[in-house]
Amino acid sequence: MASNPFASPGASKVGHGLAKVLGIKINYRNEMGRDQDDHLTRGESAFSVESADDYVEAEPTIWEWFDSVIPSGRQFVNYLWSLFPFTHWILHYNLQWLIGDLIAGITVGAVVVPQGMAYASLATLPVEFGLYSSFMGVLIYWFFATSKDITIGPVAVLSTVTGNVLTEVTDKYGDKYAPQDVAGALAIIGGAIVCFIGVVRLGWLVEFISLTAISAFMTGSAINIAVGQVPTLMGITGFSTRDATYKVVINTLKHLGRTKLDAAMGLTALAMLYIIRSACTYGSKRFPRQKKAFFYASTLRTVFVILLYTLISWLVNRHHRDHTKFKVLGKVPRGFQHAKVPYVTTDMISAFANELPATVIVLLIEHISIAKSFGRVNNYTINPSQELVAIGVTNLLAPFLGAYPATGSFSRTAIKSKAGVRTPFAGVITAIVVLLAIYALPAVFFYIPNASLSGVIIHAVGDLITPPNTVYQFWRISPLEVLIFFAGVFVTVFASIEDGVYTTITVSAALLLWRVFKARGRFLGKVKIHSVVGDHLIQGDEPKYGSNAGNTRNLKSGEDNGLSGRDIFLPIDHHDGSNPEIQLRTPYPGIFIYRFSEGYNYPNANHYLDYMVHTIFQQTQRTDPFSYPKKGDRPWNDPGPRKNVKDPAQDARPTLKAIILDFASVNNVDITSVQHLIDVRNQLDRYAAPEVVEWHFAHINNRWTKRALAAAGFGYPSIASSDGQFHRWKPVFSVAELGGKDSAAEAAEFTENRAEAKRRSRSGSRAGIGGHDIETATDVNRRDFNLAAEDSSSHNSIDKTLNTTRAYTQSTGKIAVVQGINRPLFHIDLTSALQSAITNVERHRVGKPAVTPKDTVEGEVAV
Repeated sequence: MASNPFASPGASKVGHGLAKVLGIKINYRNEMGRDQDDHLTRGESAFSVESADDYVEAEPTIWEWFDSVIPSGRQFVNYLWSLFPFTHWILHYNLQWLIGDLIAGITVGAVVVPQGMAYASLATLPVEFGLYSSFMGVLIYWFFATSKDITIGPVAVLSTVTGNVLTEVTDKYGDKYAPQDVAGALAIIGGAIVCFIGVVRLGWLVEFISLTAISAFMTGSAINIAVGQVPTLMGITGFSTRDATYKVVINTLKHLGRTKLDAAMGLTALAMLYIIRSACTYGSKRFPRQKKAFFYASTLRTVFVILLYTLISWLVNRHHRDHTKFKVLGKVPRGFQHAKVPYVTTDMISAFANELPATVIVLLIEHISIAKSFGRVNNYTINPSQELVAIGVTNLLAPFLGAYPATGSFSRTAIKSKAGVRTPFAGVITAIVVLLAIYALPAVFFYIPNASLSGVIIHAVGDLITPPNTVYQFWRISPLEVLIFFAGVFVTVFASIEDGVYTTITVSAALLLWRVFKARGRFLGKVKIHSVVGDHLIQGDEPKYGSNAGNTRNLKSGEDNGLSGRDIFLPIDHHDGSNPEIQLRTPYPGIFIYRFSEGYNYPNANHYLDYMVHTIFQQTQRTDPFSYPKKGDRPWNDPGPRKNVKDPAQDARPTLKAIILDFASVNNVDITSVQHLIDVRNQLDRYAAPEVVEWHFAHINNRWTKRALAAAGFGYPSIASSDGQFHRWKPVFSVAELGGKDSAAEAAEFTENRAEAKRRSRSGSRAGIGGHDIETATDVNRRDFNLAAEDSSSHNSIDKTLNTTRAYTQSTGKIAVVQGINRPLFHIDLTSALQSAITNVERHRVGKPAVTPKDTVEGEVAV
């Protein structure tokens, strides 16, 4: 435990004096009657067994908390090192890695060039800006990457969001700001926000965006983008393609008669892309040996189609460059003609501030979801916070060369992964390919048909649409989230991508909060079960560990003697799906076991406890039904039974004795939730008066939760009783064996010795000497073991040999309590909690003191 640097005698006196002045009662809890003279003895809290080791659990301190959250010097150095992940592997770089990176980098480079130019048109920017973004994204990312597969660059959805921002700023401010300047400022501000989130290691915030929200956002965006590209594909003009999706569909159908020759270049290019992919997919299945060749053919289909249609365009338009037969890209400047220091002002930021959240969200969710997905596929783990640093730095630096916002691309990442990439350094190879395109191919780019690029975009975003089978699987898992999915898609189609993003995220968050607020606890009942393997019932006295565990006996023997089951606790209402034919019995009259289902904090505390109290009132009666002598003494909300109701003395319901709370799903509590427990405890004490309700807790997994409950007076018994006197109470602890025949260490040794005995038995049989050479790895009574082993010739005889050896029949170890004896009502599991509750209820019922003059312990041995 971290020590308190201020815990000196002088500081302690000052603290106690200050507490007295302020009226703070330091020992207000009066645990187990410490302030009561002669009422209680040490027996109430002492655990006294000759072979037992005492354990008093210390409460966590605030200094301990600070010590756990404040990084040490070494941790700070490791943090700085983690900001540059490439240093972890770059010194191990080798030729084999280089070959894999070369192949993957060149392949991705061939794909990113046409895609980058196409996506720049979505951002309403000249095509060269797509090349700039492609170059800077892959060049910078590898320094900060924790994913070898991700390819940073322009993507369809983010380009569309950027285009919407530029359109809105242009509509508001006209030509005051150049579109490329606004795009650069958007990249810098968005990148700075994302980078900050990553640097302070808040990448876990991305987890609040559910898979449903991501799928809806991607599907709606893909539909929006594909529909918006149809007019360009067909050569139709005369309306805005950035309106809501449904308006674009209506306008496209309305102006279908304006279709031009561009449709021939667009529709055939789109069809060819799908034909090539389908043919390659079929070929890889039909000819498995050529699977790699078909993969590369399918991967490079975009390059092939663009080159083919560029050639066709050159043949058609080479003699009339000024008046082409269909729209082409036109002149593309060579090199980085737009490189400069980005122009960013506060007025410009305010112009797109309302669109900034959507931009940041798209930057985050698309990249992180892709990185996690491919990390799982390829068996490595990404660091989400570090990935945010990578995206942020990329977008902070890229605008200096004219780039606009970029993030991870799903299609190019998939290609890179399948191409056999070995390290993030493949991004440098891709950057070289893009650099060559920027300087060597601008003359070729002139003839690329716009309609063909639209076909490339439609083909690319088609893969982002969630397939119907996946939606069906969503329905099977969580029908409510499927409604959120469709809500997000519909909002995107009938409003905008940004509104769709906000809708899915807010509704998903609302669903999460609703589940937390409306979490409902379950009352548990007890049932005895046996473990069955096939038609064999596992015996209770069998070894619990190793290869000898699970020796079985056939049920057909009809004998159940010697078989021991175990008690488990199931919801009485069977809402967990357990067999409703199983009759669950109440653990004990007046004792209730209540399980929290989804944590216990201030949002759901009242809902949990209201249901618990309501059920307890229904199933129990007041301890003193005549506690109100006159009818007028009764409160308005408890007017008493009607005249025709039977006498309360004939009520068969039990009185409330104890409550056991299962905290298995609870990690932290807060002031509000603990105060609710205090209020309910007081309420039930009045209900059970003159008795006092015992509160037991099981499966508390957090020391701070124990501290909070203990501060509220839970964890130890009430010192007052019905007769106004103070009595001893019976502690029931769980203890564990330190060594001894039932310990885990002994079981491991048993398993090892059994395997050795089995091996020697077989070797001895082959040598014609039977089982006389069997030896154990232990030095304890080796002679006795060998004598017993003479009759061993099967698995059962080996087990019998080991079990009859004194090494496994003597327990020489001590036992120790599992949890602190100073919190006897905090239990390791429900069984020990129930034992404790029943023991003390029984003793109180028969009028005996809670313990004998010499303290005793009842508990289960945990091995």
